[in-house]
Amino acid sequence: MNDLTHPTKDEVEFLTLGFNRFLDLHKEIKSDAFWDENPSQRFLKIKELFAVYSEILKYPPVQWVIDANKRPNHSDVGRDLFKFIRHILMHFPFFDNWDDVWIKQSLVNLYSTRPQFIDKFLHINESKEQLKYRFWEEDKKRMTYVAISFPKGYTQDEKIFLKNMLPEKDGIKFSSIFMWDILKIQVEEINEK
Repeated sequence: MNDLTHPTKDEVEFLTLGFNRFLDLHKEIKSDAFWDENPSQRFLKIKELFAVYSEILKYPPVQWVIDANKRPNHSDVGRDLFKFIRHILMHFPFFDNWDDVWIKQSLVNLYSTRPQFIDKFLHINESKEQLKYRFWEEDKKRMTYVAISFPKGYTQDEKIFLKNMLPEKDGIKFSSIFMWDILKIQVEEINEK
């Protein structure tokens, strides 16, 4: 008999590790002190944020939350865009800071006979309208506006810079908040360390 009850004992352990790390990174990224750090140090934490979030997304009930949400572009951002960024950061570990990260079509599929996720994402979203969001920073009593831009062209030789799709400071703060909005639905209790 296949028990589909979530979470299982192993999932609780996995989720505890994942959520604890995510929340540590989320808290750090929202702080002003984080943005005063060296760009290389920030970049390591940003990479980790996207990696941890991507791992937590493997938990089926989180996918259900993303799929059930009726907000426009919710799954496009909450799953696909963040997965795209995670793939770039993990599969192209050649950069020291956010502003330097770039890819191009000829490199994305270099060692594959089939189009990879990064390639598919860029083809689907090429020349799409900007997605515009805002988020409230309670501690600063400030509304911040951010736009996600997609490349107008995706060709063999054109470099696509992440910073042109999503600006570092406001874009990463937005990403962290958006991720937490998805993940917190799965949380029953938070205990401060």
